[in-house]
Amino acid sequence: MLDFMTAAYPWTKSLHVISMVAWMAGLFYLPRLFVYHVEMARPGTEMSETFKVMEYKLYRFIMNPAMISTYIFGLLLLGTPGLIDWGGDVWIYVKLAAIGVLTWFHHWLGRRRKEFDTDANTREGRAYRIMNEVPTLCLVVIVFMVIVKPF
Repeated sequence: MLDFMTAAYPWTKSLHVISMVAWMAGLFYLPRLFVYHVEMARPGTEMSETFKVMEYKLYRFIMNPAMISTYIFGLLLLGTPGLIDWGGDVWIYVKLAAIGVLTWFHHWLGRRRKEFDTDANTREGRAYRIMNEVPTLCLVVIVFMVIVKPF
């Protein structure tokens, strides 16, 4: 089994990166949709209902599957022999912490989407603009940890 994981490494890594790109796209786009929803559509209007459909489909059919597949392929990579020295590599723990923040953010967005769905949003567009920086910061940390491996 370990030989198979080593042989499959390029495929697993490719699928992990593809999944991560799709997940990150959703994490960048959904807060932007929330900004537009708050600033352009009053609750109960046709435009507001359109935003609700867009937000639901993005979260349910793109972001959730992309997050799950990112996790699956990432866990397979973690199990690939020789990739990580769990006793000496600190970078992997920093990366895992950043992934934890992204996962929290994903679920935070899901709760906000449900608020919009029931016309219960209380936040202004500025709050979503600020929160939109979370995935950017995590992405920077993750890329540096994986590519540079500074510690």
